Amino acid sequence: MNELIVSASEEGLRIGILEDKRIVELHHEKTNSLFSVGDLLLGKVTKIVPGLNAAFVEIGHPKDAFLHYLDLGPQVMSLQRYVKAVQSSAQNIRPLGQITPLPDISKDGRMATVLKAGQPILVQVEKEAISTKGPRLTCEISLPGQYLILVPFSEDISVSRKIATNDEKRRLKSIVEAVKPKGFGLIIRTAAEGREAAAIEKDMNDLLDKWDKMIRSIAEARPPKRVLAEEDRAASILRDMLSIGFDSIVTDQESAFEEISEYLKRTSPEQLKNLKMHQGKVSLFESRGVEKQIKAAFGKTVTMRNGSYLVIEHTEAMHVIDVNSGSKNLRGDTLEENALKTNMVAAEEIARQLRLRDMGGIIVIDFIDLKKVENKKRLHQHLKDAMASDLAKHTILPMSRFGLIQITRQRVRPQIDIVTTEACPSCNGTGTIQPAILLIDEIKNNVDFLMRQNKDRLTVTVHPLVEAYFKRGFWNQVRKWWWEYKKPVKVVPDTALSFTEVRYHDAKGVEIKF
Repeated sequence: MNELIVSASEEGLRIGILEDKRIVELHHEKTNSLFSVGDLLLGKVTKIVPGLNAAFVEIGHPKDAFLHYLDLGPQVMSLQRYVKAVQSSAQNIRPLGQITPLPDISKDGRMATVLKAGQPILVQVEKEAISTKGPRLTCEISLPGQYLILVPFSEDISVSRKIATNDEKRRLKSIVEAVKPKGFGLIIRTAAEGREAAAIEKDMNDLLDKWDKMIRSIAEARPPKRVLAEEDRAASILRDMLSIGFDSIVTDQESAFEEISEYLKRTSPEQLKNLKMHQGKVSLFESRGVEKQIKAAFGKTVTMRNGSYLVIEHTEAMHVIDVNSGSKNLRGDTLEENALKTNMVAAEEIARQLRLRDMGGIIVIDFIDLKKVENKKRLHQHLKDAMASDLAKHTILPMSRFGLIQITRQRVRPQIDIVTTEACPSCNGTGTIQPAILLIDEIKNNVDFLMRQNKDRLTVTVHPLVEAYFKRGFWNQVRKWWWEYKKPVKVVPDTALSFTEVRYHDAKGVEIKF
């Protein structure tokens, strides 16, 4: 069972993908995010660096973005000429099919022969800013749809390698050839497999509308300026994974519900029945048990179901994962069999961890030593199968003579890093906190203060142990509050809070600060 959950948070949206109720992907979409992978921007070249054969481009980010010569694309001169023509004659924009392309640039050329400092340039964000590096850009523009990817200044049609049969590849290619506009190339995505011609043509027309919208934005833009934003993270996940299908799509934010609903109406109306609005006192992530899973999955040590565990270390250059059998012995005739069983379970958890934390770059895994060559091959294949559903580009090398498996995984966003240890808000790490009875008195005093201000309704969110204290017995504190104020005071548990952390919300859900 695949499930997509979208929950509002103070920073923006938290988006989780669950497989059989286990969290496998977690995304954060910040409301104040200025740049996302896929965004198209009109930037300005600030500096040419001959030694790197690259340029730095101002796009409005605190750090100038990086553009390498190899990311310019062969038709960058045609792109630049077209952008210049659009800006100089906004009232008479010619369709791309009427433009005669310029010759391709040399693969071995130099950046200084193509760009100059101060020159405006249309770019697309290829990687977000990571660590000390600014965003990475490309001039090979591509607009992704559900079934197709539109590539301007190209006439090529290519088909995803994951489409298995040659007959299906030929069918899809013939459909696209019949409707492809001049001046554009198309990449047929895996999701197009088995789809009717009408659905594919509609997706292409939607992409052409998006291209026209961007061109009209360029006509009035002055760098640095975003001219086309990538769809929000929830919609982009739906776009990339609707071919797999979600059995349930749940959100607790009205605006997200409306955006997802509109997207599904355009692309997959049959999926609308799976979209639901979360109702209830308990938060969406809490109700699905996701908060607890996050706390358990993002630490340095990750325990697996058979008692073995992973130790995950992160450095600037790479990630290192160590597999340990733990103190529990697996049933098996030999050490080799026990090691293989532990490694197989670890391979599944590692595949999940890479997606969940969005780890990229070089990953080195130190599995438990295996002696037999056939067992090493079984483990390697099992890891490949476990990572088959990972949409990020990755390469898995066979196990080395030292028992190491190396993985390279596409990194386009900063790795998700969640602190799973909690610092006591009362003691600030000294090791002592205020007595629990004083915490209870403090909450009672705050509730009394707020309710005497004629609040219609009050919600107090606390740690589950504190919530249990307030609701113990028939004549509990919650009933006493109702009897005293004749207005409801709700006490809601949240495992994401530390023991002494308390939050107060009014009837409209607005947090009340003390």
